[in-house]
Amino acid sequence: MKLDGFGLFVNDMGTMIRFYRDVLGFEIKESEDTSNVYLIKDGTLFLLYGRKDFEKMTSRKYEYVKGLNGHSEIALYVDTFEEVDEVFKKVVEKGATPVLEPETEPWGQRTCYIADPEGNLIEIGSFNKSFER
Repeated sequence: MKLDGFGLFVNDMGTMIRFYRDVLGFEIKESEDTSNVYLIKDGTLFLLYGRKDFEKMTSRKYEYVKGLNGHSEIALYVDTFEEVDEVFKKVVEKGATPVLEPETEPWGQRTCYIADPEGNLIEIGSFNKSFER
C-alpha cells in the first residue's frame, strides 16, 4: 500500500475550500459544489468530504468535535525561521485563527499553530533549512 492522501470530514464545504485554497494556497481539482473535493498541496492529495454525504454513504451517524480540536494536525513546512513569522502573520490576516504565535522550541524548530474555520489545527514550522524527505 502507498499513502494516497489524507482528508477531513467537513461541515461547511464552501468555507473550508476557500480557506485551504485562498489562505493556504492548496490547488482545487474540481468544482466547489461537490461533496468530495480533492485539493493538492506540494504533490500531496488532500480531501474534504462533506459530513452529511459521508454519513449517507455509510448509513451511519458520527460524532464531531466542535471548536478547536486536538485530534490531528496538518503540518506545513517553510525553509526559514523568518518565513514562519511571515506566513503566520499573512494567514492570520487572511482569516486563520491564531492558536500559538511563532516560537523557537528547545529541539531547534521554529513553529506556530493556526486553526481552520472548523477548528482543525495546522502547524507551520521550520528547522531553518530546506525541506528534506
